[in-house]
Amino acid sequence: MSFKRLFAKSLSAAPDRLHMAAHSHHLWPDASFDGQVRSWNDAALLADRKWDRVMGEMWPQAQREVAAELGTAMADSIVFAPNTHDLLLRLLAACPRRSERLRVLTSDGEFHSARRQFARLEEDGVLEVDRVSVDPFDEFSEAFLKSARSGKHDLIFVSQVLFGSGRLFDKVAELARLGRPEGPWVVIDGYHAFMAIGSPFGATAAQSAFYLGGGYKYAMAGEGCAFLHAPPGFGPRPPITGWFAEFEDLKLAPGAVGYAADANRFMGATFDPSGLYRFNAVRAMLGSEGLTTKRISARLESLQRRLLDSGLFASAQLLNPLDGRPHARFLAFRTPHAKRWCSELADRNCVVDVRDDVLRVGLGLYHDEEDVDRFAGLAAELSA
Repeated sequence: MSFKRLFAKSLSAAPDRLHMAAHSHHLWPDASFDGQVRSWNDAALLADRKWDRVMGEMWPQAQREVAAELGTAMADSIVFAPNTHDLLLRLLAACPRRSERLRVLTSDGEFHSARRQFARLEEDGVLEVDRVSVDPFDEFSEAFLKSARSGKHDLIFVSQVLFGSGRLFDKVAELARLGRPEGPWVVIDGYHAFMAIGSPFGATAAQSAFYLGGGYKYAMAGEGCAFLHAPPGFGPRPPITGWFAEFEDLKLAPGAVGYAADANRFMGATFDPSGLYRFNAVRAMLGSEGLTTKRISARLESLQRRLLDSGLFASAQLLNPLDGRPHARFLAFRTPHAKRWCSELADRNCVVDVRDDVLRVGLGLYHDEEDVDRFAGLAAELSA
């Protein structure tokens, strides 16, 4: 069964393109267009009063959807922002520290937002950063957990699915147990896990750890809908704060700095709400189609297996083999030819992406067996 009908607008916009990078810019389903139009229409119809609908209807609906997907049942612990970097800055500023420099534990395989920000603040002596190597990966999860248990760190930050290799950090529950309101804070970057792995967090971990994610990738909702799960009691008064963090009480005395009691204490200021509209519309579409993350993942795993059975990239090292356990939505191939192959595929109007010497091939709900076979044929044409 094909689900291309759900992506008619995106696919018809470039009908000859073969987009094999659903892990990067996931193509938008038609439902997201409907959400975008509703956002515009609400702004035109309601004008100043649109915020009553945004904060009274769209925001809580999106909170419920994210909490349900994470498996936490804690909707009021979800807060949204334009991107995860924005939320990361608020966490860095709010995290308790036992010395002048915030002591951070992370991996050497984090996505650019965290990697770059940590490195820059480290240059200025604001942070002291310890990095656990992701290689060899079979030892990484245990090695990271051991370092986290050392008690030396104020902030512990790690990706659940590593963006470079697609491998999974599988000690989330154990790591979360280390989190304390007074420190350390545990932060799981779940951008490549949210809506790719069913219930990636869970109610127990949610009591003592933060979780970052967003709508740009497998949520199929595009930019502007990043989120943070903030456990109760952690950071009641974040120092980087916008006026929306006291949106529930605009009758405070002049000069007073109020905060919401729930995760909205981490809010910023005025934002573009269209991402929330798109996210809610996509979630409604998935619900009407009976498409759960588990069902989508099973379908895409069968397509991944078909791709691998074709024998493509035989000379490359597959970093994240299929083993029957939860898996990233992309296949990561390490090869010295990665950049050249990516370029040669682009010349054939086929989109993949490359990270250093790793070629990433991502599948989404808009792919079917014909796409996989077409890609395998293009890959066979690449020069060795």
